[in-house]
Amino acid sequence: MERTTPIIRFGNDGWHARFDEGFDSRNVIRVADALGLLWADAAPDSSGSVYVGFDTRHRSEEFAREAAGAIASYGLVVKVSSSPCPTPVVGWNCAHDPKALGGVVITSSERSCEYGGLIVRGSDGGTCPREFLDKVEQEIFQQASTEAGPFEVADLTSPYVRALAEFVGGPAIRPLKVVVDPMYGSATGVLADLVRSLGHEVIEIHAEKLEDFDGIHPDPKDPWADACEQEVVAAGADLGILVDGDGDRAAAVDEYGNILAVRELTPLLLSYIGGELGMRGRVVTTLTCSASVELEAQKLGFEYTSVPVGFGRIYRELQEGDVLLGAEEYGGISIPAHLKERDGLLVSLLLVQMVSKSGLTLRELVNKLDAEIGSRRYIRRDVRLEPALTQAFRNVLPGLNPQEIAGRVPVEVSHADGLRLKFDDDSWVLMRPSRTDSVVRVYAEAPTARERDELLESACSIARGGF
Repeated sequence: MERTTPIIRFGNDGWHARFDEGFDSRNVIRVADALGLLWADAAPDSSGSVYVGFDTRHRSEEFAREAAGAIASYGLVVKVSSSPCPTPVVGWNCAHDPKALGGVVITSSERSCEYGGLIVRGSDGGTCPREFLDKVEQEIFQQASTEAGPFEVADLTSPYVRALAEFVGGPAIRPLKVVVDPMYGSATGVLADLVRSLGHEVIEIHAEKLEDFDGIHPDPKDPWADACEQEVVAAGADLGILVDGDGDRAAAVDEYGNILAVRELTPLLLSYIGGELGMRGRVVTTLTCSASVELEAQKLGFEYTSVPVGFGRIYRELQEGDVLLGAEEYGGISIPAHLKERDGLLVSLLLVQMVSKSGLTLRELVNKLDAEIGSRRYIRRDVRLEPALTQAFRNVLPGLNPQEIAGRVPVEVSHADGLRLKFDDDSWVLMRPSRTDSVVRVYAEAPTARERDELLESACSIARGGF
């Protein structure tokens, strides 16, 4: 076959496209064919194995089997999940198979039902290096292969579930009533059964097989979390837990029906695994994460590292082997003792166990944490500019060093990912141009909404040309 300039481009972890704009059998096979070629080159004796999973979207199982056949045609051992499975299931199976070369999941995660996707995982279940994804793009043929090799259909989920239950500990000390919302995604049934197995009463919503997701996006945040919030209040539940469409990100709802902000959820989880469970290690976040995570890490005596935006950068830190928790601003959390990738099911179970053991409600735990490290107000705004203005901002950014902003003098300046200014009360503001769009992303955090908004408005003014 004659190669052509690739038209399929990978994002951070794979390829996503609308079904009516190219996500179809032909292109899934083209990508899988390129993956099979590269993985076979890495295992010339054909002893390597590849795991394939899929979510609940339109034709996902069909696409998974077509991808498996294309990869297996290179002589590799390919195992396809016998049912829809969360992305962490495929990652966990890769990580626990010494012959694993990698994995593929047919999913588009939190995107709406109009999208399909193909996520790639490495041999340890983690994010694939950008260099590997670039090679995949270069090896994509113009035509889809017609060859298909044999593959095995296997239960990939049960071993993962057993390991997850063992990791989070034994039965509940205090049984809770929990609303579980898989958002019509691949964690449907799996997460609810896990919570029940720990001794809790479960109300599962959004568990029907609806390819249109009943109009919601499987993204665990408002407004898509409204039904879970309402059900917690209506049922008198202790809390609600949600995971996104492929189960790698989680959110929680307190007993009053309020969804926890990421700035609350991440340090709360850290306080549990680092305090109650006694786990140890370094804490790694992106520069855009709340200062609350750093403050909790300091309280626990843990080393703290911040890296530029992108889970791939967190993953490189996880490979060092001394990390307790890695977190990004959108709520993706990895506990590498379990898996060097985000796992929303693990996060959900740990939150339920934390409330069960504490004797406090979820909101009381948040208030307790705020009393210890201080409450904070966080915001992000995207400033859209003309392309020329965006480029001008990129050009001046390396030398930009404001002496003050919103009447405040920074005590720390970083150009590691845009421009981040930190102040003596742990407030901060970050201006970060998008790599692909004419947008400057502006983040701000401070103890009060007024201080936060003052920092935000001043930073937005700078981004618009006030430099």
